[in-house]
Amino acid sequence: MSERSIHSAAIAAAFFLVIAMATIVFEEQIEIPMNLHSLVEFRRWAMSDGFPDRGRIDYLAGRIEVDVSPEDFFCHGTLKGEIYGVLYQQVKQRQLGYLVTDSTRVSCPLAELSAEPDIVFVSHDTLSRGRARLVPKATGEPGRYVEIEGAPDFVAEIVSDRSVAKDTQQLPKAYYRAGVREFWLADARSEPLRFQIYRRGPLEFEKAEADRDGYQRSSVFGCSFRLDGLRNEQSHWSFDLRARD
Repeated sequence: MSERSIHSAAIAAAFFLVIAMATIVFEEQIEIPMNLHSLVEFRRWAMSDGFPDRGRIDYLAGRIEVDVSPEDFFCHGTLKGEIYGVLYQQVKQRQLGYLVTDSTRVSCPLAELSAEPDIVFVSHDTLSRGRARLVPKATGEPGRYVEIEGAPDFVAEIVSDRSVAKDTQQLPKAYYRAGVREFWLADARSEPLRFQIYRRGPLEFEKAEADRDGYQRSSVFGCSFRLDGLRNEQSHWSFDLRARD
């Protein structure tokens, strides 16, 4: 092979290497229709094929709240996983109802609310009494549901940097108006780790007082909980949600 051929081959190899290593990302913009003037219109859009498949989009009393920020791995993701995992075992072992996380829409016309909480629980009793119902898919396929309408028994939110006001002020009021029995709020963005169970009071959610061991009583799950958090050598959070009768 001539020197010129070797040079051309080297250029071609370098070109294909660059192509192989390159990553092209096409990011779809979130487009919100301009005609969403009511909860009914928002829910119809949320169930349509045109609804974005990423980000969290909530409807709160006429306002559309959009959050497409990435989920913090430790302060949000692993914390949510710990809470969900412990509660899931409680719900499954005692056959209490259905516990779900992420992208499960909860809508309540009385509260002008349609949101996707971090964790939601609805009991068999609540469904049988009609305090909440599962909304079927538009196709009508048996056993296929896309939304909870009414008042689930329990909702949990994990605070993130861009959702502080919504998680601590707006959503608790909306969940209370919707008739949610119990609301949990956790915040691991800084120390000390904050974890609070709220129960329904006469006018708003009220804090469940912790006992001398730091456990707070849950009327929904019928036991008490304490959330512990430790930092490892890399300063990453490790969580432990403890439950006792």
